[in-house]
Amino acid sequence: MSDEKLPGEEKSVDAPVEGTDSAPGAGLEREDAQPSPQLPPATRRGMWSDGSPDTSGYGEIVREVHRPVPTERPLPDAHEKVVARVEELVGDPFFTVVFDRGELTVYVRREKLLEVMTALRNDALLRYEGCLSVSGVHYPTDAGSELHVVYHLQSFTHNRRLRVETTCPDADPHVPSVVALYPAADWHEREAWDMFGIVFDDHPALTRILMPDDWVGHPQRKDYPLGGIPVEYKGAVVPPPDQRRSYR
Repeated sequence: MSDEKLPGEEKSVDAPVEGTDSAPGAGLEREDAQPSPQLPPATRRGMWSDGSPDTSGYGEIVREVHRPVPTERPLPDAHEKVVARVEELVGDPFFTVVFDRGELTVYVRREKLLEVMTALRNDALLRYEGCLSVSGVHYPTDAGSELHVVYHLQSFTHNRRLRVETTCPDADPHVPSVVALYPAADWHEREAWDMFGIVFDDHPALTRILMPDDWVGHPQRKDYPLGGIPVEYKGAVVPPPDQRRSYR
């Protein structure tokens, strides 16, 4: 009786897979041809971040966290011209480009940030003269890039907008300041430092802007306790959020 197995039956071989010609054909499987692991989608539970006491009553809500997916090039015409022009002026400026819902976001490594922002502001074909907002974001599960900084730029000359995003690790929360390029970013960067602990190098006066100078911690980080003070209301005392009962 032949030891040959029919198509569709499990086949075993001792030699490792080498080259594309040795990939298993339809209906055939090899012991060393393993499928790539598929990571489960990230989820978020409740109205607030995981780990904080849920006083909203929505603790059982589970939502999928959508991460930006790089957009295949070329982009729609005007947006492609912006990205291509920056790439022409700055070597390897982006590690991700996302065009979603009519909005363009470019992800820039922090060591390239000032070079990219200078090109965006000064080049005649770009002319993003206004920095409308600088925001901090905290993603505790984004290993090595836990802290994000988001810049919203406006070109008054060409009437278009652009979102620029950069990241830094929690262990080294430093990002170059853009105040020398966009003076209006001064207070925005102070707020991102105050709320998230992002250090903007070469900022002219990086001090707290919302919390007292001696405040410990950065209140908008996801791992920051809710805290609070008890409030007396019509003879009853409402305890701080982190002392209330959980609805889970």
